[in-house]
Amino acid sequence: MPSSIAVEKKKLKNPPLQLHYLGDRVLRQPAKRITKIDDELRKLVRQMLQTMYSNDGIGLAAPQVGVNKQLIVIDCEPENPDYPPLVLINPTIKNFSGDICVAQEGCLSIPNVYLDVKRPEVVEVLYKDEYGRPRTLKANDLLGRCIQHEMDHLNGVVFVDRVENSLALAEELSKHGFSHQSVKPVA
Repeated sequence: MPSSIAVEKKKLKNPPLQLHYLGDRVLRQPAKRITKIDDELRKLVRQMLQTMYSNDGIGLAAPQVGVNKQLIVIDCEPENPDYPPLVLINPTIKNFSGDICVAQEGCLSIPNVYLDVKRPEVVEVLYKDEYGRPRTLKANDLLGRCIQHEMDHLNGVVFVDRVENSLALAEELSKHGFSHQSVKPVA
């Protein structure tokens, strides 16, 4: 169920929120469940969307802007003004498909680094929308991958933690000024 929160899909010279980058401790803390869904939270959703669009992103988790809450915004069609963004509050994965696919991922918290990551092809997620209504969504392709990627942020996991090709990982990180020490491989 797409969001009813309307934000113009454009780049702002000064986005309302500051992105945090790989190596920042805030990206490694598990996010807290949201207990109150109100206008203050919806304002944060709008600011997250503006920040995401301003940085050419398709997904943003609250920890990436220094907010320790289980909140995600996603828009897989940022060029399409008729396609509303998705807001996921306290999302939990109900089911994964057994099929695994590999695709390239990037992250606003690790600019210009793109590497292959293995993830389940289909995911079923339970969440609340921006008005606190419970929702269920079954997603595949880019949306399914994006949901999993952003949900990792809520658990203090960054996509580079899932990269299996350690040579390519080390090369890409150093090429873009990130420390390999910041990676915490997921078992």
